[in-house]
Amino acid sequence: MSDFIKITEQNSLYNDIEKMSTTEMLTNINNEDQKVALAVQKQIPIISKLVDVISEKLEKGGRLFYIGAGTSGRLGILDASECPPTFGVDSNMVIGLIAGGDEAIRIAVENAEDDKKQAIKDLEDYKIDQLDVVIGIAASGTTPYVIGGLEDCQNKEIVTACITCNKNSPVSQFSDFSIEVIVGPEFITGSSRMKAGTAQKMVLNMISTSVMIKLGRVKNNKMVDMQLSNQKLIERGSKMISEALNLDLSTSEELLRKHGSVRKAIDNEAH
Repeated sequence: MSDFIKITEQNSLYNDIEKMSTTEMLTNINNEDQKVALAVQKQIPIISKLVDVISEKLEKGGRLFYIGAGTSGRLGILDASECPPTFGVDSNMVIGLIAGGDEAIRIAVENAEDDKKQAIKDLEDYKIDQLDVVIGIAASGTTPYVIGGLEDCQNKEIVTACITCNKNSPVSQFSDFSIEVIVGPEFITGSSRMKAGTAQKMVLNMISTSVMIKLGRVKNNKMVDMQLSNQKLIERGSKMISEALNLDLSTSEELLRKHGSVRKAIDNEAH
């Protein structure tokens, strides 16, 4: 730990930020944001390997867990919560856990991230086993909740991975797959909700989306298994059916309501 350098904590490249005009502030933030996608691109080879492993595990009935604290934990919960409505999967297939529990989603829970043994307790509530995959999310790579959780999972021979923005951080030591997106110092020194958070969100999108495609939850380029939870999605689903079956929108909506999903409507009416 003594030789470990936190790039995420290094001094901002910008000085006297409070003296900038609004346009200067926004331009400089945007300049920094543009670095994120290029940093993520460098990690595609390791992300690809992880996606293949997750897909294999989930096909066998396993689950994907995200563990994190603060912004990182919230991003994991966000990605997990979007999988059921987008891809029609069970809410227990992708699960996000945050240090401090659900209360910490909205309000920071003091010292919650400092307990190295809490993550495995949270995971054991779900009867975690070797079919599952656990991804620890930690911008600094030093969050005790995440480090402890991954270490305990490795001891149980559960596949582990991490998403961090520092090289060779402690969290990587307990990860079978280490995704290290080096985005550099933040616009405001140490504010890892900015570039680091953006990088984590991008990687999470890549992982969950790619896994769901490999599991057959997307047809062509359409979300054919999405949950029809509001009128906007019913209209979107009707349009998909209309395009696939060359029907008018009214007829397509009738079929959607009859079958309950875009996939079932297209599969049943195409034959």
